[in-house]
Amino acid sequence: MIAILDYGSGNLRSAQRAFETTGNDVVVTSDRRIALEAEGLVVPGVGAFQACMNGLIGIGGDEIIRQRFSMQRPTLGICIGMQIFFSTGLEPSRGNAASTQGVGIWHGSVSKLDAPVLPHMGWNTVKAPTGSVLFNGIEEESFYFVHSYAAKEAVGKKVAWTHYGENFVSAVEDGVISATQFHPEKSGSAGLTLIRNWTKSL
Repeated sequence: MIAILDYGSGNLRSAQRAFETTGNDVVVTSDRRIALEAEGLVVPGVGAFQACMNGLIGIGGDEIIRQRFSMQRPTLGICIGMQIFFSTGLEPSRGNAASTQGVGIWHGSVSKLDAPVLPHMGWNTVKAPTGSVLFNGIEEESFYFVHSYAAKEAVGKKVAWTHYGENFVSAVEDGVISATQFHPEKSGSAGLTLIRNWTKSL
């Protein structure tokens, strides 16, 4: 079973439909037990880093992610769901402090892209790492992005890069933890292939 974590952020139904194309049972849930025991957990996210972290903490989602990591159970973050895996988000929110603590799976920060037009919205190419599981068979494809902030330093075992104003991390594969800055559920056939690649690896 694939669980999509419901903490008040993310395109939950579109993500659910996309993951259902793999033939797996898919449930949208905020239940701690289900999220912990699922074969794979998907952490979506849209909006601001701080708002997502507030919602995540509100259901104990940060602890669910850390516990799954310690138990070596696969988890996939999408968009802001990827960003919150880092230790710090440098995104001001409604006049509050510009620095927000993340889940801390990876050491590093998420900061504003240095680009002439923000947000980075639309299709862009991804430079996939050698031996990638996520990008197997779709190494030359483009994916759909909507964001203004990103991680800019390599983390984990395998890192994919994209350029928009500057180079940024567009995906990470790090053992049981994987993540994409783009939205695979909005990326057509290439995105669905990436989702199938992830579910096959569970």
